[in-house]
Amino acid sequence: MVDKNIYIIQGEINIVVGAIKRNARWSTHIPLDEERDPLLHSFSNLKEVLNSVTELSEIEPNVFLRPFLEVIRSEDTTGPITGLALTSVNKFLSYALIDPTHEGTAEGMENMADAVTHARFVGTDPASDEVVLMKILQVLRTLLLTPVGTHLTNESVCEIMQSCFRICFEMRLSELLRKSAEHTLVDMVQLLFTRLPQFKEEPKSYVGTNMKKLKMRAGGMSDSSKWKKQKRSPRPPRHTTKVTPGSELPTPNGATLPSNLTGGVPFIDAPTSISSASSEAASTVVSPCTDSGLELSSQTTSKEDLTDLEQAGSPREITTSEPGSSEMGASDQLDPQEGAHVEKAQSASVESIPEVLEECTSPADHSDSASVHDMDYVNPRGVRFTQSSQKEGTALVPYGLPCIRELFRFLISLTNPHDRHNSEVMIHMGLHLLTVALESAPVAQCQTLLGLIKDEMCRHLFQLLSVERLNLYAASLRVCFLLFESMREHLKFQLEMYIKKLMEIITVENPKMPYEMKEMALEAVVQLWRIPSFVTELYINYDCDYYCSNLFEDLTKLLSKNAFPVSGQLYTTHLLSLDALLTVIDSTESHCQAKVLNTLNQQEKKETARPGFEAVDGNPETNKSERATSDGKSTGVALDARGLHFPSGGWLSTEHGKPGCRDLEEAGDSGADKKFTRKPPRFSCLLPDPRELIEIKNKKKLLITGTEQFNQKPKKGIQFLQEKGLLTIPMDNTEVAQWLRENPRLDKKMIGEFVSDRKNMDLLESFVSTFSFQGLRLDEALRLYLEAFRLPGEAPVIHRLLEVFTEHWRSCNGSPFANSDACFALAYAVIMLNTDQHNHNVRKQNAPMTLEEFRKNLKGVNGGKDFEQDILEDMYHAIKNEEIVMPEEQTGLVRENYVWSVLLHRGASPEGVFLRVPPGSYDLDLFTMTWGPTIAALSYVFDKSLEETIIQKAISGFRKCAMISAHYGLSDVFDNLIISLCKFTALSSESIENLPSVFGSNPKAHIAAKTVFHLAHRHGDILREGWKNIMEAMLQLFRAQLLPKAMVEVEDFVDPNGKISLQREETPSNRGESTVLSFVSWLTLSGPEQSSVRGPSTENQEAKRVALDCIKQCDPEKMITESKFLQLESLQELMKALVSVTPDEETYDEEDAAFCLEMLLRIVLENRDRVGCVWQTVRDHLYHLCVQAQDFCFLVERAVVGLLRLAIRLLRREEISGQVLLSLRILLLMKPSVLSRVSHQVAYGLHELLKTNAANIHSGDDWATLFTLLECIGSGVKPPDALQATARADAPDAGAQSDSELPSYHQNDVSLDRGYTSDSEVYTDHGRPGKIHRSATDADMVNSGWLVVGKDDIDNSKPGAGLSRPGPSPLVNQYSLTVGLDLGPHDTKSLLKCVESLSFIVRDAAHITPDNFELCVKTLRIFVEASLNGGCKSQDKRSKSHKYDSKGNRFKKKPKEGSMLRRPRGSNQHATRGGHSDEEEDEGVPASYHTVSLQVSQDLLDLMHTLHTRAASIYSSWAEEQRHLEGGGQKIEADSRTLWAHCWCPLLQGIACLCCDARRQVRMQALTYLQRALLVHDLQKLDALEWESCFNKVLFPLLTKLLENISPADVGGMEETRMRASTLLSKVFLQHLSPLLSLSTFAALWLTILDFMDKYMHAGSSDLLSEAIPESLKNMLLVMDTAEIFHSADARGGGPSALWEITWERIDCFLPHLRDELFKQTVIQDPMPAEPHSQKPLASTHLTSAAGDPRMPGHPPLPEIPSEMGVCDSEKPESTRAPSSSSPGSPMASSPSKLSPAQEGPPPLTQPPLILQPLTSPLQVGVPPMTLPIILNPALIEATSPVPLLATPRPTDPIPTSEVN
Repeated sequence: MVDKNIYIIQGEINIVVGAIKRNARWSTHIPLDEERDPLLHSFSNLKEVLNSVTELSEIEPNVFLRPFLEVIRSEDTTGPITGLALTSVNKFLSYALIDPTHEGTAEGMENMADAVTHARFVGTDPASDEVVLMKILQVLRTLLLTPVGTHLTNESVCEIMQSCFRICFEMRLSELLRKSAEHTLVDMVQLLFTRLPQFKEEPKSYVGTNMKKLKMRAGGMSDSSKWKKQKRSPRPPRHTTKVTPGSELPTPNGATLPSNLTGGVPFIDAPTSISSASSEAASTVVSPCTDSGLELSSQTTSKEDLTDLEQAGSPREITTSEPGSSEMGASDQLDPQEGAHVEKAQSASVESIPEVLEECTSPADHSDSASVHDMDYVNPRGVRFTQSSQKEGTALVPYGLPCIRELFRFLISLTNPHDRHNSEVMIHMGLHLLTVALESAPVAQCQTLLGLIKDEMCRHLFQLLSVERLNLYAASLRVCFLLFESMREHLKFQLEMYIKKLMEIITVENPKMPYEMKEMALEAVVQLWRIPSFVTELYINYDCDYYCSNLFEDLTKLLSKNAFPVSGQLYTTHLLSLDALLTVIDSTESHCQAKVLNTLNQQEKKETARPGFEAVDGNPETNKSERATSDGKSTGVALDARGLHFPSGGWLSTEHGKPGCRDLEEAGDSGADKKFTRKPPRFSCLLPDPRELIEIKNKKKLLITGTEQFNQKPKKGIQFLQEKGLLTIPMDNTEVAQWLRENPRLDKKMIGEFVSDRKNMDLLESFVSTFSFQGLRLDEALRLYLEAFRLPGEAPVIHRLLEVFTEHWRSCNGSPFANSDACFALAYAVIMLNTDQHNHNVRKQNAPMTLEEFRKNLKGVNGGKDFEQDILEDMYHAIKNEEIVMPEEQTGLVRENYVWSVLLHRGASPEGVFLRVPPGSYDLDLFTMTWGPTIAALSYVFDKSLEETIIQKAISGFRKCAMISAHYGLSDVFDNLIISLCKFTALSSESIENLPSVFGSNPKAHIAAKTVFHLAHRHGDILREGWKNIMEAMLQLFRAQLLPKAMVEVEDFVDPNGKISLQREETPSNRGESTVLSFVSWLTLSGPEQSSVRGPSTENQEAKRVALDCIKQCDPEKMITESKFLQLESLQELMKALVSVTPDEETYDEEDAAFCLEMLLRIVLENRDRVGCVWQTVRDHLYHLCVQAQDFCFLVERAVVGLLRLAIRLLRREEISGQVLLSLRILLLMKPSVLSRVSHQVAYGLHELLKTNAANIHSGDDWATLFTLLECIGSGVKPPDALQATARADAPDAGAQSDSELPSYHQNDVSLDRGYTSDSEVYTDHGRPGKIHRSATDADMVNSGWLVVGKDDIDNSKPGAGLSRPGPSPLVNQYSLTVGLDLGPHDTKSLLKCVESLSFIVRDAAHITPDNFELCVKTLRIFVEASLNGGCKSQDKRSKSHKYDSKGNRFKKKPKEGSMLRRPRGSNQHATRGGHSDEEEDEGVPASYHTVSLQVSQDLLDLMHTLHTRAASIYSSWAEEQRHLEGGGQKIEADSRTLWAHCWCPLLQGIACLCCDARRQVRMQALTYLQRALLVHDLQKLDALEWESCFNKVLFPLLTKLLENISPADVGGMEETRMRASTLLSKVFLQHLSPLLSLSTFAALWLTILDFMDKYMHAGSSDLLSEAIPESLKNMLLVMDTAEIFHSADARGGGPSALWEITWERIDCFLPHLRDELFKQTVIQDPMPAEPHSQKPLASTHLTSAAGDPRMPGHPPLPEIPSEMGVCDSEKPESTRAPSSSSPGSPMASSPSKLSPAQEGPPPLTQPPLILQPLTSPLQVGVPPMTLPIILNPALIEATSPVPLLATPRPTDPIPTSEVN
């Protein structure tokens, strides 16, 4: 079967042959002509060949291509026929008729390329001709892009490319054709560079040879006669001629003539230069035009002419060189004179292809330029290339790197703006194709191309940045970006120059500079900034390089400055600057997020892989991340309810350790090639740690300073650097020489002066040795040497410099001359030649030296011989053509060339190493440098912009800055950010009245507020100073009533709902104001309609609604609830911010402070797990608010409630409970008048505290505090005066001392000399609550450093320790039933609540402890006294107490403008509510009050009775428990003596006290309880002394009190009470008569009873008592008589005793006939002699005194002996008052049960009481005794009795009665 492809070819043959025959030339149809015509003949032959085969592959591609290619080459064919042949060839390529694997394919492709690029045809008209040219482009494109194109040689590819370029640059062709050529070029360039990775680098020898062939294949111009012949040709112009598309014909003056191809005018008259922009005829270097060989000829053209043209025309070299290009071959350069004759004509004749091939045939000379790959290559257009090895012996080598390099070089040359041949179109085309090339291939991997990029390409691009054509400027920026994005590691100094250029463009103020250029420059910066790690690399490679600019720092400053518009209007440039700044933030933030996630992942892996530990250890990735994490300050990320919390400090990435040099490779794909991971010499490793970078930057600053000083005075600069340790001392010449060479900032003139100094010869030698002169000619080395410094003008100095130079040059080059003198002479001659040739002054005087003269001058200098003439000639021309100059002192091109050469030189040195770093390295360093400018720019843009997108961008920037600062723990950054944002919330400046509407209608303020609160919630850990701003915003929201209800509602103990609001509804401040307003409205006749206008408008209401919604989204309450997650330092700053709103300033606002206080308390409660860390702050604040308050106010009430709330919640925590209870003493430090106003809250609060926490109170001191509080609040007891003195003394201070300020206390260190205790002493040792113990004595308690609250009479037990207050103590009845305290006014409801609290403790056995039992009893007695008579005593006092005046509050804010309605409203209402309306409630004394007071008394009775009955069992159980536990401490006794002293006696006194109540119901109930208590079984075990005490302490005071007219309105009731009391007296006496008889003082006791009988008989107005008393007395006398008490054991016959006589003497006074009634039979003995009788009272007195001392054996003590002085109230740990004194026998005196004799101190300060006897025995009937009671305080006796006292002087008691407990 015949191959179908054969038919395709046959069809194409027929078409082309038919077209040829149809042509007019073949119209004769003579067969003979057809045979003779070579074109038709070749087609005929092809037909025969095709007919003879069945497979196309059986014939060579050349066989079936040749006829078609001949048609294309033929100059006799017309355009349409050539076009048909081109179409056929294109079809063969497109249909893949040519087998890429066929051995003849390469030759066929080469022929095809040659034919198409040299196509000739007869032109017809421009349009038709352009069709043919279009087809040529099409064939060339298909040829290169199809798989068979890989067989093309380097030369063929270059020919193809230049053909396309020619069409593209020929401006006379249509735009369509030119654009087609351009697109074709794009495709070709893309293909070639896409294949670049497949090619391998050639050996340098081959590359150099091959490059030379490509450049020089046009041959030299040896025969210039051909040019002249062509120019002198006399032939007239022909209709058609050879055409070179893209060339022009120069007229004699250089202008170009356009051609017109119609009407016989030549298409192109003659070839011209490629440039249409330049008209200069003379040029040192002619840019050669090219000729693809496309020729148009007419039928009349002779072969000779064609030959001449062909020889004269040359293909346009693709090796167009720029002026001064060193790569230009010698044959490319023309002598200037010759060039002037040529006048831009063709440069050379065509070098034939066979010659080229002959030189390339030897396979040993080179390797295959295309590296063979096993896999196929598919280009982006889907064309598949299959690489296959060429068979041995093939002559043609497929194209490779050489043609790509040549193409790349040509493209670069097109971009040279200084080449006058390059038009704008050509430059733009070059940039476009370079862009395609860089986008398509990793060009940097090819060293051949990299050299071109580093030098010419970068230079041209930078030059184009100065061009004002925006299209070229934009295109060059694009190419620059591609360069530096992919290969910046090779272009360190080029990048520096580029960025400097951009900065210059951005900052230039030139009005000619278009705005668009600045905008594009900024866009270029932003684009670069967004390259991962680019910014970091800038910082590492430039800012941290000693001799580079601080690119990152300078650019950051520039961008920040540029982000602020001068005019106030935002333009694109400002936003672009912001974008660039934000790019750094964005990348840093993303890295932080990645690190956090990585850390979390690692933690998860650790947890999951914990069982398989070996697996984890085996993973280097894991180990690395763990190492990175552990190196930082923070070890991880905490997870809690809020999500992620970033570590506050430390660095989590590897850059913060000191990584090894392999870290760069470990970092993964950093984009850097392995071979470029060289370490810069200034770094210790590839990834230096931040500390090293900081050191380098500091060193760099010093170097810059040293350089500046060197440029003024070299020695000074060197000395400075030595002082700073940058140069060694003494000076190291090698080190200094290296510095002089490396530092580009040094002044060359100063270098020259310094090294040429005669003193520095060693330095000069070291300096010269830094040059490498190997392989350099002497003049070249000298040029390099003299560029490093300025040569001084003095001959000796020059001599010195040259001498050292020549020695070094000789040693480097193996001493090529005879001796050093010859070398020196030659060097000197070169300098002289330079001066002769280029010095204008010399040239004026003499003609410049010629070559011959130069040679002559050096004749015989080389050791008597001549130098080589060629060398001298080369030197001469080099110096003549290029002056040795000091380039830095030049301008223009000379300077530019020098700067560029220095740049290239530095880039080739170790200094040019560019370090690539992994993303995320050094983020902290960069952020530290950029956050300030960035936040400032963000704030400005946010403030000025109105566009939503820009505002959101700014907010996003703020959030990211916050996240980064949180990640790295940068509190100052976060504070700055929050403070900046708070300014935009509109919550700081607006007045309260306008705030809801202003805030609600400002969307930007909403965004700012939400952002502030969101950031505070998320990153509050690192907030410090910013808390103040946030709290100020919160206060504004509070004032404007925009906060959620939950935030302004606070706990309250009294309110029925348990909560009150800190804000009040708007009401008129007082009735008067409202009346005035009503009157004014009536006057103005304003009805409801007018008045309604004054209300808020709809807009304002809507704005407020929006504001409320916004605040709801802000969720400010979250700040409190989540404060428990804050780091401690941040929490403390937050609390400081809240505490700062204190009553110190004139503008202080009470409600504000109350709000802040409530937030503070909530925060403390949220942080109860670590409350110990913040307790000091909150306690000091509460102290300040409570103790410093001079008057009651709402804030004080909230402070008191807050303190109690804290106590209730925190007492459960063992570690803090002691401090919390101690802090409750703050309440006792308050001014009594203020404390009384908050009594409700305290009473209810204490009740709550005891109910919830009684079990958590263990210390006696803590119980003492609580019971003292109950006493003060419930019964109006004044707080201990010592505390009050403390509060007064500290009033001017801001608060309590801190713990650190507290002095250490020693024995006798208590501030007794100053008369008060400071508040710091109150809290001494508050950190060690567990160590609180009662001291052995009261004095020790004081000295322990604790504030002694409620202690008794310190001065009694420790002389000299008394608080020195003048004034004697008023007399207090020693045997009073009351506790002897001066009770102030109290509130009955508070008392009731306190009694409830007490009842809770008493009724639960678990809460009664040895620590609080006596305190309980004492408090009960105080409450009894307070409730006595329904509290009437306190009511009288209360009525006299001052009324609270809110206006007097010194904390009130001064009225502000616009806030007149709000402040009085809030303050007065709070004041009224805070005072509990005591005045209204108490003045009226409603019926409910009496009900309450009655309930109180009954409850107290019940409680006392309960305690009394349970006392014995309680003490027994305690004693038993102590025995079991064998615990230390004070031993608990359960004997009757202890029980009587501590329990029974005080309780009986309390019950007896209520027996004296004015209310009959209470009296009777109390008497019943008393009778029951006295007759209880447990009391039977009391001994005589206790019962005597019972009479003296309980019954006698009761009877005395009942003699008073307690209830005048209830006479009968009082009679009954007295009767029951007297009956109780006789019952008790008779029941316990037996033990009482053992008393030595029985007679006194009996006489006292008789006195009471006498008094009671005459007390009542009715007969009730007068009848009952004698009966009771009879009963007692009869019992005593029966017991023979009246019979004397000593008397003869048992006669009457002395007691008998005394008894009847006393009874006869009031019942003279009783003895006769009872004892008619009794015989009375004669009385004793008068003298002893008269002395009996004195004897009795002495006996009493003597018996009063318990230490005297054998004398039972009288009731007043010290052992019973404190039976009612011995040892009061619960008392919270200052030490006070009372008479030793008073109920408040200390019990000696805790005082050993050694501890008692001196004897009591007052006399024992005396028994007063009548002076004369028989008194008149009915006359009462002189005074009652019989047993009196000696002071009272002294004042009222005529009987002299035998007593010692009594010291003055320094404690006033008001302080007696």
